[in-house]
Amino acid sequence: MRVIINGKEEYIDKERLTVSELLKEKKVEMPETVSVQLNSSFVRRNDFNSTFIKENDKVDFLYFMGGGG
Repeated sequence: MRVIINGKEEYIDKERLTVSELLKEKKVEMPETVSVQLNSSFVRRNDFNSTFIKENDKVDFLYFMGGGG
């Protein structure tokens, strides 16, 4: 399946997978701190196991960093 991940076209060798499975598939670092946008809408962490990625979906993995002064 073709998916756009963080602005880059990628092909996943599965026809169906959840957000949680995609995080594992892409070996996302610190998955417990990542926010996920699916087609420009944030996915609630509680929904990672029940939200499915489909052909041509746009997925962004976002990390929010604190700091400044």
